[in-house]
Order: sequence, then structure tokens, then C-alpha cells
Amino acid sequence: MKKQDLIFILCIVLALLPFFISDAVFEAYEQFNKAHGMITSFIKFGVLATLGEVIGLRISQGVYNKKGFGILPRAIVWGCLGLAIKMAFMVFIIGTPQFLQYMGLEGAAAAMKGDLTITKVLVAFSISVALNTIFAPIMMTFHKITDAHITKNGGTLSGFFTPIKFAEMFKTINWDIQWGFVFKKTIPFFWFPAHTITFLLPADYQVLFAALLGVVLGILLAFASLKKA
Repeated sequence: MKKQDLIFILCIVLALLPFFISDAVFEAYEQFNKAHGMITSFIKFGVLATLGEVIGLRISQGVYNKKGFGILPRAIVWGCLGLAIKMAFMVFIIGTPQFLQYMGLEGAAAAMKGDLTITKVLVAFSISVALNTIFAPIMMTFHKITDAHITKNGGTLSGFFTPIKFAEMFKTINWDIQWGFVFKKTIPFFWFPAHTITFLLPADYQVLFAALLGVVLGILLAFASLKKA
């Protein structure tokens, strides 16, 4: 382990430590999270998912940052995606149990509010499948396009806020990886079960857990790039 890795780990520990040693800090976080869910979603994804990309860069290229990487623009994108993910959670968490009841699964909506049962696990898995099949591919493709836009403009904020040429950026996507690995493998084999766990958690912790999974996403994509190489 190199010096830069020790410094990186130490910074993370120091940033998280107040939430573990101070009840007042943790309670303040919980209250703010309940009152301002969209704001905290932006912050959680902006920080944690970007952290995942930074770790992914360390795995794939040996550094935590480099010229043109654009940590701040990537954090802005992840924050905005966090807003979309929060909205998608609300839509699918409410809509999927209603659809299951329409299809004959009695008590699907009520099961999500009760104790852990087979029905609750089934409903949580169904929410995860619906979310990751319908919403996730669009989100992932949009994220890939913004990544290409950030890279093309040198990772600068001024370049980031220039119009995105979606048709041009769409053509730069490596579909062998995007379809063959990200869609075909990570969605069914990782995101389906991972988000099943997400939807079994109390509502106040679902977005936080999903944002933490963003760290895992960065690591998975880093290994995908190594596989390509």
C-alpha cells in the first residue's frame, strides 16, 4: 500500500468518524435527511458515487486524479443522477407493489411495511428488477455520455457546461462493454440482488445504501476497463 492510499483512507475515516462517535451529529443527519430527501440524495450520490469513480481510477490507472478527469463535473453529474434515482425509487416502490396486486399477489403493498417475510423479499426483488430493467439502462447510458463529454472538454467546469452533443457522444460508447458487461452482467447478477437488499432496508437508508453501491459501481467499471485492456 502506497502513501497516497494511506492518506486517502485516513481522509475517509476522518470524514465519517463524527457520524459514529457523536449521537448529535448522527441525529442531525437523520433529521435533515427526513426533511430534505432530495438535497441529501444529491449530496450522497455526488460524494459517494464520485468516490467510487476515484477508486476506480486508482485501480485502473494507479492514481486518484489526473488531468482531464474532472472530479467536480463528475460529482455534479452524480448529484443530478441522485435526484433522478430518488424519484425512480419513489415511483417503483409505490408502483411495483400496486402492479403485483393487480396481477393477483394479495398484500404486496402491505408486505413492504411489515416484518421480513417471503412475500416482502419477493416484492423487494420485483421492485429491483423493474427499476433496473426500465430505468437503469437509460441512466447508465446517460452517465456514459456525460463521462465522454467531461473527458472531451478536459474535465473543466467551463467545458462541462457547454452543450452536450448527444448524437456524437452516443457513438463513442464502447457497446461491447456497455451491453456485454454493464447491461448483461452487472444488472442481473449484481444490481438485481443488491437493490433487493436496498428495498428491504428502512426507507431513510435506501438512498444512502444505493449511493454506497455507487462506490461498487466505480470498482466494477474499473475492472471492466482492465478486462478490455
